[in-house]
Amino acid sequence: MKIVLVIAHKEICDALRNRWVAASALLLAALSLTLALLGTAPAGSAKASMLAVTNVSLASLSVYLVPLIALMLSFDALAGEFERGTMLLLLTYPVQRWQVLVGKFCGHLCVLFVAIVCGYGCAALLAAVSGDNGVDEWFGFGSLIGSSVLLGAVFLALGYLASMVVRERATAAGIAIGLWIVLVVLYDLVLLGVLLSSQGSLAIGEQAFQVLLLANPTDAYRLFNLAGSHGATLVSGLTEAGGGAATGTLLPLSVMTVWVLTPLVATSLLFRRREL
Repeated sequence: MKIVLVIAHKEICDALRNRWVAASALLLAALSLTLALLGTAPAGSAKASMLAVTNVSLASLSVYLVPLIALMLSFDALAGEFERGTMLLLLTYPVQRWQVLVGKFCGHLCVLFVAIVCGYGCAALLAAVSGDNGVDEWFGFGSLIGSSVLLGAVFLALGYLASMVVRERATAAGIAIGLWIVLVVLYDLVLLGVLLSSQGSLAIGEQAFQVLLLANPTDAYRLFNLAGSHGATLVSGLTEAGGGAATGTLLPLSVMTVWVLTPLVATSLLFRRREL
């Protein structure tokens, strides 16, 4: 465990030295404050608190930014070490390969956690000063932070897998960009096309559509946050018919957890068999 913590500390120090934490936090803070300020109009018409509107806006923002930041952190975590030859040097020490992987993952996850808390915390402070928020809204904000970190963990794990299957950083970067485009952009566009072409009567069936919706970690994240509280549901317009009753809150979280563990296990197995 001590070795894992040492490697995690090294990754955190590297991120601080490269201004990763500051840059990510500033980006998230700037965009979240903008969304919080622009989101006051729907708060009045929907009779929802400013924090509820902010939670919905941040959930929509996180789907795009958090995966991108996570992939940028992780795409060269292993390929970069192999390319520079530092991985061979690291493994000459009494350290197991799984400890290297887990240590790097924990370090990058801590960086992502700090960036999300600092960035979104600014919008929460603004909402706390400007609006009358209840316990449900604050619980929704806490759930948003936790699920955003979990979403980031999903794409950190995918970034590690992309970094393991290739030997060059440039190739890993291309795979990471492709993963972001497919999972964040194209997947939903395809589902939307299926929904529009069916004209209200799904040819694949409503249950199969919900399964396909939950199969994507970003959509599972949306369902968890937009149907997780009354205020968020009121603002987002996501009703029980849209999947709230069918999915609940544990199922989307379980799907994202599987998306974290599966790439990490696959990366660990490939790392164990890889010749340096």
